[in-house]
Amino acid sequence: MDPSSSSSFFIDKTSRGARREAARQARDAFPPMGIYVIRDRASAHLVLGASRHVHAALNRARFELRMGCHADRLLQAQWQRSGEAGLVFEVLELVKERDDPAFDYAAELRALAQIHRELQGLAP
Repeated sequence: MDPSSSSSFFIDKTSRGARREAARQARDAFPPMGIYVIRDRASAHLVLGASRHVHAALNRARFELRMGCHADRLLQAQWQRSGEAGLVFEVLELVKERDDPAFDYAAELRALAQIHRELQGLAP
């Protein structure tokens, strides 16, 4: 057996193990829960949301806007006029991971959403 071929086998096996470990760590990581906003740059219109995975929620909103099927018609119209450049997508606040396994993250998200609605001057 050629030594160079055995070393490439060993490297491949190691990188496969590293990929598995990285996948496990990603799966076990605390998800980025939080509050996000999508703002229309031209007007004061905004959509405020709370999500257990805030980045996925923003990606979903971008996808729906690209496909022309976002639930907010005003936001969709702005997207049609000026594309993604006409909107601002931002994470306002992330929930911190707690040591208490019984901590109610859903209640925390609701409370943060209410606080941010009041700060933005939106109806509850």
